[in-house]
Amino acid sequence: SKGAAKPKVLIPVFPGTNCEYDTAKALERAGAIPEVSLIRNLSPGDVADSIKQIAEQIRDSQIIVLPGGFSGGDEPDGSGKFITSFFRNPLIAEEVHRLLEQRDGLVLGICNGFQALIKLGLVPFGHICEATSDSPTLTFNSIGRHQSGLVHTRICSNKSPWLMDTEIGEIYTIPISHGEGRFVANEELLKQLADNGQIAAQYVDLTGKPTMAIQSNPNGSIMAIEAITSPDGRILGKMAHSERSGNLLYKNVPGNKEQKLFENAVRYYQY
Repeated sequence: SKGAAKPKVLIPVFPGTNCEYDTAKALERAGAIPEVSLIRNLSPGDVADSIKQIAEQIRDSQIIVLPGGFSGGDEPDGSGKFITSFFRNPLIAEEVHRLLEQRDGLVLGICNGFQALIKLGLVPFGHICEATSDSPTLTFNSIGRHQSGLVHTRICSNKSPWLMDTEIGEIYTIPISHGEGRFVANEELLKQLADNGQIAAQYVDLTGKPTMAIQSNPNGSIMAIEAITSPDGRILGKMAHSERSGNLLYKNVPGNKEQKLFENAVRYYQY
């Protein structure tokens, strides 16, 4: 065992987060113990208290999940800013690095959470670092507005513990809902990610091929990328809402809706 048969999972809730309940429910179903923790920002004192509280809760958890939503209303000038500045606080950053480097922890960011992970550098680099002009990002959908619907995503690498029970080539039908999901990176980094197995999933068409067609790739992501990981796979960022699955949902839509991310994370701590 890696120290926890039922891993504790911290779900920080920022102003504008809106997927914490779905995420907690999915984790509970999978056998984890989720802790939903509200970040308060009414006054500087509240923010300082929240920083201290979250740092302590990270220390007490095996997993961090950053859920979807529109933190800070995606303002100013794009998504994930408040989460990013919060996690750059030295107290929090130190606990995150300790979780990843010394305590075999896992981190997941979905949608808004993915936007924060990529702006922090946790994906694809595996640690919190300053962004440069070469850093990848998630930017506005090519259509110029919010997109919502069901997409087909194909697993291209299962090196991540989050995906350890999936097979390469498996296709899942998962909901998306975002305004800024277009993954952009330079050619050199794209090659590096592909070579290292860090491209976890791609948007595919009905024949199972990665595509730039708007019907299947809702944001125009380069190389149809939907999900990427850190170099060791323990941090996963993805746009599609794998937590939004359950009995009797999407009844008239064919396809596999159960990606079992959370079950995989729990199993990781039971080996």
